[in-house]
Amino acid sequence: MIHYAEKNTAISGIGQSQIERKPTMLPFELAVRACEQAIADAGLRPEDIDGAACWPPVPAGAVTGIGAAGIADISNSLNLKLNWWSGADSAAQLSPIMEAVAAIAAGYATHVLCWRALGERSAPSYTTSGGGGWVPTGGMEWMVPYQAPSASIWIACHASTHMTRYGITREQLGAIAINQRRNAGLNPKAIYRDPITMDDYLTARMVTTPFSLLDCDVPCNGTTAVIVSRLDAARDLRNPPIVLEAMGARSHNKMGSWLGRTDYPHQAMHDAAAAMWTRTDLTTKHVDSAHIYDGFSWLVLSWLEALGFCAEGESGAFVEGGSRIALEGELPMNTNGGQLSEGRMHGLGHLYEAMLQLRGLAGERQLKKELNVSLVANGGGDVAGALLLRRDG
Repeated sequence: MIHYAEKNTAISGIGQSQIERKPTMLPFELAVRACEQAIADAGLRPEDIDGAACWPPVPAGAVTGIGAAGIADISNSLNLKLNWWSGADSAAQLSPIMEAVAAIAAGYATHVLCWRALGERSAPSYTTSGGGGWVPTGGMEWMVPYQAPSASIWIACHASTHMTRYGITREQLGAIAINQRRNAGLNPKAIYRDPITMDDYLTARMVTTPFSLLDCDVPCNGTTAVIVSRLDAARDLRNPPIVLEAMGARSHNKMGSWLGRTDYPHQAMHDAAAAMWTRTDLTTKHVDSAHIYDGFSWLVLSWLEALGFCAEGESGAFVEGGSRIALEGELPMNTNGGQLSEGRMHGLGHLYEAMLQLRGLAGERQLKKELNVSLVANGGGDVAGALLLRRDG
């Protein structure tokens, strides 16, 4: 019988900075604070941390932008004594978690600090369609000449194809944004908390068909950090450990391309989801809450189908009206408001919320039902990662 490495690991500590739409402090300082919180939450000291991982790889000296805190700077600021570290890649925002699991399995580390640090509101232009000597490479070579450097355009192509093919309506898509804004109203950290109606959604300014402003995530400054520990070590710490039951990251069809898959409009999420389910005996019926990447609202629909919560083309009907995915529904989803309302914490915000729910610490939005298993799914396009978390025991 195969024993997968992630089952011998757990999340032992979590931390998250304030989430800022209007910056009040340097994004790197937010990162330091989140990392300090995660270490303290686990009942550890900085000298106990022997591994570190972040996504994407961030050079020393970066303090704003899409990556606002590199390993060298965090290590030096916290006086960490690292045996192992990695600027992770491939599995999108869950890459640091997967790297941590591998390091623990190999015996390189016992407690790995992982984080995602964002400073987009302090340096909002991290990509451009030209000028300044920038030469597009890779997939950008095919998109920049058509003035399409933004994911809002690439994902819109996928969404339009999928929704047209299966008759999914904007009203069905809007149920995601409306439900998540309702959840955000119970989240003191969320950037947007005022409720929205279907009329608000349908009359919002269009960005790229079928997306309006309310379908797009909200750039912000902030950091989420977690400690991944060897399971036996985690059991001796402050909090009951939350076990990493199964992880998946796979890209088997035209890796490196957003638009070139033979099964378009599928994306790497379909590969990652399938990989995760091969590593566990659990099924969708065991999932008590879902925390699904929503850089754009349609990504939620695609993930729901990829993960098997509904059949191909049935995700619109699955979320219609919002009752099934509401806090009191059969599959509560993005209970913190997600990236559409809380802010673009770039995937690890979903992991943080899943941990709060499993610990019973989500405040007014805490789910009333018993929680044993939560699902986190991150990424879009050619990078994706999926993770099942469960209570220990």
